[in-house]
Amino acid sequence: MVAKIVIIAIFTILIEDMRIVVQRVKRASVSIDGKVHASIGPGLLVLAGVEDADTPEDAWWLASKVVNLRLFGDNNGVMNLSAIETGSEIMIVSQFTLHASTRKGNRPSYIRAARPEKAIPLYEELIARTGELLGRSPATGVFGAMMDIELVNDGPVTIFIDSRNRE
Repeated sequence: MVAKIVIIAIFTILIEDMRIVVQRVKRASVSIDGKVHASIGPGLLVLAGVEDADTPEDAWWLASKVVNLRLFGDNNGVMNLSAIETGSEIMIVSQFTLHASTRKGNRPSYIRAARPEKAIPLYEELIARTGELLGRSPATGVFGAMMDIELVNDGPVTIFIDSRNRE
């Protein structure tokens, strides 16, 4: 019985991760209360979710991955260039629903998503590190706000990344 508890505890630790969804966009904007808060032209829209076990290292790794992902076409139309190389814009928006569990029933559970006191500093770390690597601040949403996000997906290109899997 003790071995079973240990195995469950190890599995729980391994599945916790900071998650992002990266979408290559022609344009994107985030509005709050009907007013545009931020907008970008061609670039990447990043939706970010934080869990309790996440660390600044997870934010740093994801920021580096985002700015260096080769998602933009070169002269031959091959996705060979990064946001840094193309001067593309980046928008980062918090989205705790990336950690939804639908294991039981049809109502998602968000118990794995970090509480604001843990999530906000890591969200801000992701923004800061992305800005450092990109050479300019990314556009952002507002943590915890009800936001309307409009985007024109380019491709479409949509990539899911988590900080534990590191694929």
